[in-house]
Amino acid sequence: MSLSSFVSRAPLWRAFRLTVIGVLLASAPLLALAQSPPPWFDTFESRLEILALMQTLNAGILASPSATQSLEKWRRDHKMTDDPRIVARLVKGFDKIPTAEQLQRLQAPSANEVKYRRVELRCGGHVLSEADNWYVPGRLTAEMNKLLETSDTPFGKVVQALRPYRRTFAVTILWSPLPDGWEQRPRARSQLLAFPRARQSP
Repeated sequence: MSLSSFVSRAPLWRAFRLTVIGVLLASAPLLALAQSPPPWFDTFESRLEILALMQTLNAGILASPSATQSLEKWRRDHKMTDDPRIVARLVKGFDKIPTAEQLQRLQAPSANEVKYRRVELRCGGHVLSEADNWYVPGRLTAEMNKLLETSDTPFGKVVQALRPYRRTFAVTILWSPLPDGWEQRPRARSQLLAFPRARQSP
């Protein structure tokens, strides 16, 4: 899944795109911490289970002020590693100019005031997500800017003292257990699925 959003609380603004790529692949029920998770087989039940995991993780990230905190909780709840701490590995050699829409959301008059940062959020040997960050260094402290440029501390933890929050503009599910247009295809005749009825107000 990918999420496009920005975090804002004066004097901080950040636009980012987060793509969760690894956390679900490693989220199969574990036999033990030292063992590898069992593989996913291409069955109806596996596809349904993966969809349920995706929706649960997606809801947790959207409801949390920090994607990093949501991923850490996920790793901790699923006992994937002894240490659920997430680090942000800086991916160097990339630079992206913010779009006009991103500049507007950042309330930055010029791209010269914006800095770009690409990171991989990692926990143990797993890459949980890839994130593109655009932020305004002039709205952060010197210590925060130094940490963002030189350390493996995730953005949300660096700026935690500013009490940021996230506003989501779009969510795209990158994998579906069913093909496009499946709901319009003929179905085999069987017993009709009964949905619960909403209670009528008195």
